[in-house]
Amino acid sequence: MTPIRTVHTHLVHREHLAYTQCVPSAPPLSVSEARRQLAAIIDRVGVEHVPVYLARRGRRVAAVIDADDLDRILALAEDMADIRAAEEAREEMRATGETPIPWEQVKADLGLT
Repeated sequence: MTPIRTVHTHLVHREHLAYTQCVPSAPPLSVSEARRQLAAIIDRVGVEHVPVYLARRGRRVAAVIDADDLDRILALAEDMADIRAAEEAREEMRATGETPIPWEQVKADLGLT
């Protein structure tokens, strides 16, 4: 088996608290080797929850990752995009001196009350 190194990935979870998760990472497999080991790779990522990177001509080109892990990563990315958008909106309000619109007014304006 290939030696494993640790990569630090910074993530933000739903409560907006940052934490560091250590993700072990092995050197990438060639695409042709991955083809031969595909069933074992799929089993491995499902059990170990560690992506397996694939390389073509020595360059990483893809990764095999557990589907549930990918869903969690995508949810975290969406949360992070929302956090950044909110930060940008707050910064814009500070720069322009505008005040926030109360939620009850937004609902009324949209006919949701």
